[in-house]
Amino acid sequence: MLVIEDNEAIGAAVGSALRDAGYQVQVRPDGRELENDLGRFRPDLVVLDVMLPGRDGFALLEVVRRSSGAGVVMLTARDGVADRLRGLDRGADDYLVKPFVLAELVARVSAVLRRLGRTPSTVQIGDLVVDADSGVVLRGSEPVDLTATELRLLRYLAAQRGRVVGKTQILTAVWGYEDYDPNLVEVHVSALRRKLEENGPRLLHTVRGLGYVLRADEP
Repeated sequence: MLVIEDNEAIGAAVGSALRDAGYQVQVRPDGRELENDLGRFRPDLVVLDVMLPGRDGFALLEVVRRSSGAGVVMLTARDGVADRLRGLDRGADDYLVKPFVLAELVARVSAVLRRLGRTPSTVQIGDLVVDADSGVVLRGSEPVDLTATELRLLRYLAAQRGRVVGKTQILTAVWGYEDYDPNLVEVHVSALRRKLEENGPRLLHTVRGLGYVLRADEP
């Protein structure tokens, strides 16, 4: 994934949030090397600021569309509808106005990748690796032995990594219904957490009153 953002603090924060969500990220302060970066890194998605030195984001968007099939999420301080429509009309997949919440950016990036069919089967959170296709789960180099239900639960949490999900959301996604005893979720989360923590620090956190989140660091 390629992030082009001239504000150093914003670029660092966006890069860190996307890496925490399991993506490989390169951050650039401008688009001077965009053509080379597209050929060298072959990113699945470009997070592209509009107000950049040299070629602006709209000019760089045209380069991405000519040279790559990458998704594009644009960032801008401009909140006018005309600017947003301009980006979308020129081929941007999504548009986020500054200031934004990092969790929303990660969610939008994930949504664009899903629409493009480019969600990777392997997700990494800290030293946890989850291969959704093969069902292999590793903590460091150690395999984690999970039941079928625990694996479905982990796959869902890994797909939502970095975002808090409630018990009803989990029941619907993992079991296929929402009218059921929420203690079912608690029991399976507890069992999954215990297995994950046998070979490393906590990754599956409880957010009181809201639900659960899979992430590498404490809030």
